[in-house]
Amino acid sequence: MENKDTIFSAPIAKIGDFTFDERVAEVFPDMIQRSVPGYSNIISAIGMLAERFAKPHSVVYDLGCSLGAATLSMRRHIQQEGCKIIAVDNSSAMVERCKLHINAYRSDTPVDVIEADIRNIEIKNASVVVLNFTLQFLSPEDRQTLLEKIYEGLRPGGILILSEKYIFEDDTAHELLIDLHHDFKRANGYSELEISQKRSAIENVMRPDSIATHKQRFNDIGFSSSEVWFQCFNFGSMFAIK
Repeated sequence: MENKDTIFSAPIAKIGDFTFDERVAEVFPDMIQRSVPGYSNIISAIGMLAERFAKPHSVVYDLGCSLGAATLSMRRHIQQEGCKIIAVDNSSAMVERCKLHINAYRSDTPVDVIEADIRNIEIKNASVVVLNFTLQFLSPEDRQTLLEKIYEGLRPGGILILSEKYIFEDDTAHELLIDLHHDFKRANGYSELEISQKRSAIENVMRPDSIATHKQRFNDIGFSSSEVWFQCFNFGSMFAIK
């Protein structure tokens, strides 16, 4: 049985910055399903994309793997000989639980779960790299550097899958999509207090980009193709192919 996310259900006198600590790790599956529109669809499709793009004797990276949902989805789909998944997260609470989830299922595709800062991970011989709601937590100047490193480590024809929350340049559209996201959270049982306090906690640590910014970065780095393949309100996922 999933633990229910009640982290922001009581008034908090001084709201600190959101962190992926033990409390969050305990309720993360419930939190993400009730907070991110289309999350299950994204996880399922990451597996399908990995099946299509993973190459024999290559490495698949899940950077910012949290509890391993994307890793497990990819491992279910990858059929290639000699393929390995490296899952990385900087939260010890997440990594500990991720290892339990990975070890609960047997597979021919080995998985290494590593506790580390994704900015310090060497990317090499990669056919698939996933950043599933991860890049938005890095400082803007670190995003370009990480994406360049991923590009260099990707094989020709390799794919980067990038899921993010988006901002929109049209103010009317931006506000409407934020409102619809809050409606989504209300429909999933979050109170006004929870929505407000979570927003305050996360606004200093998560600074989303626009779709145009992401596409410009991909283009500047040298990716041959990029597009949004999924969007629900102000959340979505993109691919970039080397």
